[in-house]
Parts: sequence; structure tokens; C-alpha cells
Amino acid sequence: MASYRVGHPAPEDSADAVRQSSLRSLNLATVIQRVFGATQMLSRADIAADTGLTRSTVSRLADDLIAGGLIAESEPHNDGHRGRPAVPLTPAPGTWFALGLEINVGRLSACLIDLTGHVIAEEVRVCDLRDSDVEPVIAEVAEMGRRLLAKPCAGMTLAGVQVALPGLVDVDERVLLRAPNLGWWNVRPSETVAQIVGVDVSLIGVGNEADCAAEAIAWDAPARPSDLGEFLYVSGEVGIGSALVTAGRAMTGRHGWAGEIGHVCVDSAGPVCACGATGCLEAYVGQAALSAAAGTRDTDELIARLHEGDPRALAAVEAAATTLGVVLAGALNLLDVSQVILGGHLGRLAPHLIPGIDAELRRRVVAAPFETLAVTSLPDDRGMACVGAAYLALHRVLNDPAPWLAS
Repeated sequence: MASYRVGHPAPEDSADAVRQSSLRSLNLATVIQRVFGATQMLSRADIAADTGLTRSTVSRLADDLIAGGLIAESEPHNDGHRGRPAVPLTPAPGTWFALGLEINVGRLSACLIDLTGHVIAEEVRVCDLRDSDVEPVIAEVAEMGRRLLAKPCAGMTLAGVQVALPGLVDVDERVLLRAPNLGWWNVRPSETVAQIVGVDVSLIGVGNEADCAAEAIAWDAPARPSDLGEFLYVSGEVGIGSALVTAGRAMTGRHGWAGEIGHVCVDSAGPVCACGATGCLEAYVGQAALSAAAGTRDTDELIARLHEGDPRALAAVEAAATTLGVVLAGALNLLDVSQVILGGHLGRLAPHLIPGIDAELRRRVVAAPFETLAVTSLPDDRGMACVGAAYLALHRVLNDPAPWLAS
């Protein structure tokens, strides 16, 4: 039997009740976002001064959030003024947590993360899932999650489960419409995951893996923004994905399909991509394509050859940098963003790719004379999609805590 509780938002009340509670819901969200987003601990008085809410209102809301296990009180702090020492409020550790699951072409991942961003437990399996069978893979990643949930989580509350998938995802319908490199079409993982993990299917969410990874980059911990306000994240594995992040959110588009930069056409007469089109970006700079051009087995060998000064490896990476730079320049011209973050094998190859990418951006981005363009990297972002997936599940509670507390 599970040693943890499973959270559920309370059902919606009547229209009159909703109107009466909407202000309280807004105020609860305001308080919790101040506590979680602060760079230093805030007291009730600090939040009242920051938000314009009365101290008594903030105190009542904070008490509700503490009772619900979402925030906690720290040791009283004496700031040198007369009166009682201020009691700082912090995200509550070890109370609410979420399960993130990732299915990718080269690995399966699962992790449990609490409100402070602490990784309670995790499991990763490296594998090759190209053209794999759907149900066994979904069952395996769900089993990984079930095993993690069997670990000590006594007294904690599960906020939900989020599954990160590579390809076009209909977030609202929770359907993976197409994942070319997996060979999957119209996959609905929620029922299988819910059954194996042992939670109601309403607590299962699905999303694109690049979008989920970008969430982990945009937030240092759940609801605590990183220093990166706006950026284009480009994820490189067998396929190439991307996510535009602004104000801490991946801009997924009307259907949730934005970010498929790997299928931007580089040359209409180029090689056939896994999606069926010809000349897609990932057919040139995807992990397998780049290794084939360099005559290496994998990225590890490619990096070793680059360090040795191997002419074929150097030429392959130089060509990839130029191709990637051309596509990224088009993206920056379209999106009005100035920072690019490379992940996956592109992040590992960044020292060799960035000079060529920079040259193309300076040449092709119209705003280059007026804006500082930056290309940086995450040499090891494996597992970020899984972490970002867990953050998304926790954000569903933190963005609107009222119905969760009401339950």
C-alpha cells in the first residue's frame, strides 16, 4: 500500500460560489508565488508590503498554505527592530511531490521531485527505442515510476504525473500524435501510466520533451525563476527539437506543436528524414546523421576525433555549425529572441559548433548590429526533460492552490 497521499483538486462549485472564492484564489496564488519566487526568505509583513494586501489577509492566507503543506515557517529572524522577530516563509520540503517520466529515443527516465526542487529519487535506463513497440515501452517507464513511488514518501502528497515525449503532442487531449524517430502515431499513454502507477488518469499530463526540458532550464526550482528570462532552447539527440521560453513558460503554440525546428527544410533535395520529408535539419545535425558524416560510431568518439584534429570529424562539425547557424538565424529573425541554449549532443559539441554558429548569426540576423546575440550550452542536460515534467505537475498546484487546499 502506498505510504503517500494522492492530491486531487476539489470539484468546481456553483457560479455564485466561484465568484465569491475567486478573489481568495487569486490572493492565495499571489502569496505562494511571492514565497516561491523570492531570492531571499520573506515574512508575512514583507509579502503584505510587496503585494498591497493587508497583513491580516496575508497572515490568514499563509496559515492556510502552511496547513496545506505548501509553504513552511523558518526560524524567526530578528532584523534589529523592536517587536517580535519576523518569521520567514519558505517552500515546504517533503510535503508535496510530483513524478516526472520521460520517453526519449535513447533513454527512459523517472524522477520524484518535491516543492523545493529536491530530487527524492530517480531512475534512468539508456536504450535505443527507434521503431519500438508502443505498449511495452510505456509500461516500462510507468514501472520505473511505480518503483520510485514505493520508496519512502510517507506523509507526502502526490501532485501528479507528467510524461515527456519526443514529437507532436496534443497536450489537451493527452495524445502523442506523431514521434517520427520512435515510429509512433496517435499514442495515448495516460491510461497505461495511470493503471501501473496507481493514480487517477486525471492526474496524468503529457508534453513535448523539449518543452519539458526548457521548463527545467527556466526555473531553478518549482515556481522559482532562473536568471534566464527569454531564450531558445535547442535539444539535440537522434532528432532535433526546440522550445522558445519567455517569462518562464515554453511557448507551445495553439495546439502545443511549436518548436519542431528539426523539421525545418535545409535543402529540399537533401536526404530523407524520419518524418518522410527531405532535407530536414535533423537529417544533417541529428546525432546519428552527424556521427555518420564524421565516420564515427557516436558522439563520444566524435569528440575524441575532434580533439585529435581528425580532418573528417572537423569538416563534419564545421558543416553542421554552418547549417545550424543558418536555421537559427531564421528562427531569431522570426522570434525576436537573442539567446540560444544548446543541449543534448549539440551541447556537448558546443565548443566546436559555436564559432560557426556565431558567424552565421552575425551575418544573417537583421538585429545583430543592435543586439548582443549569445549562444551558450548545457554540456549535460540528460534528465532535464524528466525534471521539467515534474515541475509542470507541481506548477498545476502552485499556480492555483485554492482547489487543491479545498480538497
